[in-house]
Order: sequence, then C-alpha cells, then structure tokens
Amino acid sequence: MCRSSHMTPRVQQRPRLDYDDRMIPTTTLADGTTLPLLGQGTWHIGDEPERRKTEIASLREGIELGMTLVDTAEMYGSGRSESLVGEAIASVRDEVFLVDKVLPTNASESGTIEACERSLAVLGTERIDLYLLHWPGAHPVDDTIAAFDRLRDRGLIGAWGVSNFDPAEIGALSSAPLVNQILLNPSRRGPEFDLLPNHRSSRPHITTMAYSPVEQGRLLDDPTLAEVADRHEATTAQILLAWAIRSGDVIAIPKASTPEHVRANAEAAELDLTSRDFADIDSAFPAPTAPTPLEVI
Repeated sequence: MCRSSHMTPRVQQRPRLDYDDRMIPTTTLADGTTLPLLGQGTWHIGDEPERRKTEIASLREGIELGMTLVDTAEMYGSGRSESLVGEAIASVRDEVFLVDKVLPTNASESGTIEACERSLAVLGTERIDLYLLHWPGAHPVDDTIAAFDRLRDRGLIGAWGVSNFDPAEIGALSSAPLVNQILLNPSRRGPEFDLLPNHRSSRPHITTMAYSPVEQGRLLDDPTLAEVADRHEATTAQILLAWAIRSGDVIAIPKASTPEHVRANAEAAELDLTSRDFADIDSAFPAPTAPTPLEVI
C-alpha cells in the first residue's frame, strides 16, 4: 500500500495529552497520536433514557481515569449514542479522542460528508478525531476516502480509518487507514494469523482497535478464564482486557454502563499476565494456524 495523503497534517493538531498521572498504558499511532490502550465503547449506550445520567457519569469517570478514547457510531441507537456521548464529553472535549463511524449505506463521497455533518450536529462538537467506515459496503471505498480527505481539509475530522476490513480488503485500499477496528478476543483469534501481522508490517503501520473484548459478556463464565482471574484476585472481564492489550499495540474499547464497571475496566491495565496464564488461555482458546474469515458481531 502506498503512503496515504491523509498522513500529512493539514489542520492544526490539538495538544497531546499528558498521561503521566494516569494508570492506562499508551500506544502511538502512525501519525504520532498517543492514545490509551483502553478506551470506552458505546454500543447500546443511550438506548435506555432512564440510564442516561448513569451512563454519562460512567463515560466521565473513564475519562478521569485516562480512558480518554471514546468510540461511537451513527448506527448506535440511530444517534442516541452520539447524543449521549456529546453531552458526556462537552465539558472535557479537548481531553477526549473521539471516534465515530459512517454507515456503509451512507458512504458515497457526498453521503459520507453529509453523514459526518449530521453526526457533528448530534454530538455538538466541531470535529471528530478519527472517522471510520463501519464496514465495507456497496459504495467504492475510494469515494469514501475522497470524502474523508475533504472532511480533513475542512478540519471536520482529524484522521480516517476503517472497521471490519479483512486482509484482502485492507490490501485493496489505495492508501493505508490509520486504524482498523475489528472483533478480537480469545474466542475470536482469527486476525492473529494474518490481519494483525498485516497491520504491523504496513507502511505506515495500521493500529488495531478491538471491539467486544469480552464477547458481549459471553466469555465471563468460562472456567479457564475464571481460574486465571482467581490467581490474580481479579474478575474474568479484567483478565480479558489485560489479554486484549497484552502486545502493547492493540487498543481495546470495552463498554461500561456504571462508574464502578469503568473503574474495574481501568484496573485491568495494571494486571501482568504470566506465561502460565497465557498457556492456559491458549489451551482453552487455541491461536489460529490458518487463515480464518474475519468475524463480526
């Protein structure tokens, strides 16, 4: 893949955050942006009006703890997530790295621009720091990228990326995305065989962002993971988050709906899994030995 024109800054960059006093380790994107390895996902956040205050408090708690990457999408609740996120981050906007996504059905060149402008209005902000194509669709990706470049020229987005792109789809792009957001957890390890190595060897490199790191809760009752958790006096969810960010270059974006849950997520960053832990997890959830179709939820 050739070097993308979007890697050349065209708008004034916001100050880089100082994480010295925060517990979350960081990684650096190809454009030099430093981000926490644990962010905050918002799928289904905002769906229940009676939970709005608690969910806003949860996002703000996460930001205070250093989980300053907040991920949303125009699809989530048909804008309800964006609305809640916008309210939650309004008073700390400059501390937050905001990720949003355009639906493939909207991802024509003109449609992408219109979708971004709608999302900005719902969010109540002037920029989206990272704008992703949610998954490959019928519109030519080059048209979507052209729209991303136009949005970047206008200062409405800082950078662009993709989501749910497999190795062939990444390889077909005319320029490298900054990020590819994919499904990745011990029960969905297919990307480890070819996609993650592809991301790391790409020039510029592509950062992996892992959604559903606890498989929407379906891994929380696994006995092997529970045994590992017991050894660390931790929760299974914390073990899964520590596993997700173990390489130091994969960002995980768990969702939490209460401040207590957010604090528990943040504490996962302090866990040091051992070789025994990794061996047990590998035994229960073997790493792939051949290419596997990219899975989605």
